[in-house]
Amino acid sequence: MDIGFHGVRGSTPCACSANQGYGGNTSCVVLEQPGHEPVVLDLGTGLRSFGDEWIERGRGPFEGHALVTHLHWDHVQGLPFFAPLLCEGSRLDVWGPAPEGAPLRDAFSVFMAPPYFPITLDDLAADIEFHDLGPGTVMVGGAEVRAGAVPHRGTTFGYRVRMGDGPVVAYVPDHQQPLDGSMEVDPGVVELCRGADVLIHDAQFTPAEFAGKSDWGHCTVEYALRVAAASEVGRLVLFHHDPGHDDDTLDAMLDEAVRHPLATSITEVLAAREGMTLHCVATPR
Repeated sequence: MDIGFHGVRGSTPCACSANQGYGGNTSCVVLEQPGHEPVVLDLGTGLRSFGDEWIERGRGPFEGHALVTHLHWDHVQGLPFFAPLLCEGSRLDVWGPAPEGAPLRDAFSVFMAPPYFPITLDDLAADIEFHDLGPGTVMVGGAEVRAGAVPHRGTTFGYRVRMGDGPVVAYVPDHQQPLDGSMEVDPGVVELCRGADVLIHDAQFTPAEFAGKSDWGHCTVEYALRVAAASEVGRLVLFHHDPGHDDDTLDAMLDEAVRHPLATSITEVLAAREGMTLHCVATPR
């Protein structure tokens, strides 16, 4: 499986010279494996670059799926800028938790319509279907997907994805660290991530930042390491970088993570960079 990182930031896009190394687009990761339709994890602004690459490489109409963790702007605002949706014959199935009292499609129809946006979903040439998800396991194309609730602000899912007999990828981009000062990990999150070949996880704050933003719905690098260690994953990819963190800050946070005692139980610790592709195989552990 190839895991392509097209947007790695949280909260808001933040392109500037100080963060060119890691990139400034918001959450969008693409899983591609031979014989399977692509699975897109979140529809942040990084979706635009993936769509442009798809067109430039002459790959024709897009047929694939998107798993949306939740409906905050930084995870959905790339949808109307995904160029393949302007092509006849393209198809995108969007899966995710529905907001209370309304189907998932209605939420997208609200923010992708005047006066908030000049066109609607119906103006796009592609066939876009929305599927309301609850916790549990479902087949998405040829991929087995388990959705599980993750503590955050509002209904939020994490995902565990496996295509055929390929590697297992766990995706938890927004995760509220406990407010009681403990470092306990929700048992449901541990089960969602357990034994994954790759865990892509929220690592937005330093300890000092978390002290002042503890209820913002995110966590520290150390907490990401604790989730990875408790879940016995292979690789940990630090993700959902704070828009205020430049390249030097993220380099320092990664260096701290690699040196942390908890990292010894993890095969590899990486920080997600825009444009990075991981080639991953299923490894028995």
